[in-house]
Amino acid sequence: MRVYQTNEIKNIALVGASGSGKTTLAESLMYEAGLIKRRGSIDAKNTASDYFPVELEYGYSVFPTVFHAEWNHKKLNFIDCPGSDDFVSGAITSLNVTDLAAVVINGQYGPEVGTQNAFRYTDKLKKPVIFLVNQLDSEKCDFENVLAQMKEIYGQKCVQIQYPLNPGPDYNSFIDVLVMKKYTWLPEGGKPVIEDIPEEEMEKAMELHRALVEAAAENDEGLMEKFFEEESLTEDELRTGIREGLITRSIFPVFCVSAGKDMGVQRLMEFLGNVVPFVSDMPKIYNTRGEEVAHDSNGPESLYFFKTSMEPHIGEVSYFKVMSGRVKPGDDLTNADRGSKERIGQIYACAGAIRIPVDEMYAGDIGCTVKLKDVKTGNALNGKDCDWKYNFIKYPNSKYARSIKSKNPQDMEKMMAAILKMRQEDPTWVVENSKELRQTIVHGQGEFHLRTLKWRLENNEKIMVEYGVPRIPYRETITKSAKAEYRHKKQSGGAGQFGEVHLIVEPYAEGMPDPVSYRFDGQEFKINIKNKQEIDLDWGGKLVFINSVVGGAIDARFMPAILKGVMDCMERGPLTGSYARDVRVVVYDGKMHPVDSNELSFMLAARHAFTDAFKNAGPKILEPIYDIEVFTPEDIVGDVMSDLQGRRGMIMGMDSEAGYQKLQAKVPLAELDDYSIALSSITGGRASFTTKFASYELVPNDVQQKLIAAYEAEEKSVE
Repeated sequence: MRVYQTNEIKNIALVGASGSGKTTLAESLMYEAGLIKRRGSIDAKNTASDYFPVELEYGYSVFPTVFHAEWNHKKLNFIDCPGSDDFVSGAITSLNVTDLAAVVINGQYGPEVGTQNAFRYTDKLKKPVIFLVNQLDSEKCDFENVLAQMKEIYGQKCVQIQYPLNPGPDYNSFIDVLVMKKYTWLPEGGKPVIEDIPEEEMEKAMELHRALVEAAAENDEGLMEKFFEEESLTEDELRTGIREGLITRSIFPVFCVSAGKDMGVQRLMEFLGNVVPFVSDMPKIYNTRGEEVAHDSNGPESLYFFKTSMEPHIGEVSYFKVMSGRVKPGDDLTNADRGSKERIGQIYACAGAIRIPVDEMYAGDIGCTVKLKDVKTGNALNGKDCDWKYNFIKYPNSKYARSIKSKNPQDMEKMMAAILKMRQEDPTWVVENSKELRQTIVHGQGEFHLRTLKWRLENNEKIMVEYGVPRIPYRETITKSAKAEYRHKKQSGGAGQFGEVHLIVEPYAEGMPDPVSYRFDGQEFKINIKNKQEIDLDWGGKLVFINSVVGGAIDARFMPAILKGVMDCMERGPLTGSYARDVRVVVYDGKMHPVDSNELSFMLAARHAFTDAFKNAGPKILEPIYDIEVFTPEDIVGDVMSDLQGRRGMIMGMDSEAGYQKLQAKVPLAELDDYSIALSSITGGRASFTTKFASYELVPNDVQQKLIAAYEAEEKSVE
């Protein structure tokens, strides 16, 4: 395989909804490029793109697949992205390292929620877009309706390059208004017959051709002047105008393909090779210092590793993009993120499960290598006198969580190591050992996402695991002031234990003035502050601890022990064992013994005194509230809204966005446990959502009583 220069390389992401036919299209693209001898199928489980065991098991793309095509002296790098929102990390990663998104649309259903999600990411990243209407040979295909939906959602930027003549089971031809030719295929697809446009189609074809010419001319001042003068452009001028429009996202060309029958794929590759922008045409990337990194083959050598996969019989395969310079086997590089040295072994051009050795890769190219010692997803390897790092890929927050444990307790360490290793393949799998919840929690993008993780642990790693419902990270606080005192006294031979603590607790809010006095049961307690500590709690909120003991009732050396006793209770609140927050504690009196007093005695006395005072201070449980945005079709927005309200959600607003309704609400985390499953059920998988932590708010009284009762029952069962 020959080495391609930067100005001969194009990088394209195949994105779209599940079932739109991206993997089937990838098979046809590789077949047309001569990389594979026959096209595989998902049903036959023999595709070159989806080749991992879990993908073959479920019939879904789980990981993005990198492949290339050599076409007309150019190298087209493709990344076939999973369509399911549960595996969104693949699409996000791929869009960040490619220069154009080919959005595949199912000709039966039009733009679906997966289409909308993919397009939203292209908009955020300012990536050029072309639309491919696929499955035109389906009985349910209605091309004109699909096109109308697209124009309603994406506007008049959607400009047809092609239109089908006979969509449906007998589909076999389209008109291309860029080259003004008719393309017709035999039933088995492959190479088309190219002929002049029939007379009965000429009027429609000319109308669409003029619309294309006008759209292309708008992107170049010189072309616009020529268009006004002559009302036409040459084919090369059209290509130039479309290329400029793609870069500025002012034109979204629409193509027709039937990937399953290999119809229109060859013509698509011609367009990609001739018209789509090169890597060198696209905006520059910036490193973590904000410095521009040009795709310059003569610049410093710098590789960004955007994907890792654990492949059968091979091990760890590391996928990279050459950000600058050029790379060849044997290069000695430095890991900018980890400080380690690496020697690059063989480098490969990717073709799904097939890897083709190459001698060198230039800036902008995408490839892979194996057997690196210490390179993780997101790391950068640089040559001499270069220390660039990159962090331009941002992943969404988790939307679904489960507690996880191995059925065999001895496998827990092995399970954790396996999950952390798999996280290199999909950074949206997140695992944590929660001290607060006393559970190991695994987070993901949805139920199917975590089901896939479980399948891989049990089938690939032979570790049997079980999921559970994660506990909710409640918080406890108080609503009024209260006082308490406690004497800890123990005498059982030898040295005794004695410590007595009198304290006051009250709610704390930022900026509160220091206390001067309190009144309880008609008695005034004056406060003389000797020492004050403000402690920012790791779990949010504050503890303010005030020493107001006078007359030497408690020696100052015992104050740290009293504070430790209070902190122990803050870490395991009296109501439900949750973290407590936003409390001010004033120690105003106590007693000690000249012989029997020690740190342990005062720590235990402080624990009991704080617990008693806390329970009498109008204790309340706080629950985490999340902001949620739901993108849903308009015809089912009422059902979605009703479901949110049934989850104690508060609707904050509703907007229209690209043909969908965007609902904004605040919902308690406790009510979101099964939301991804419920939303899919309500909407038939046509909606998606994102969540973000908002605040802690008081739970309703009835919910609080249930939580306290459940905690007390749990504590008794442990005893």
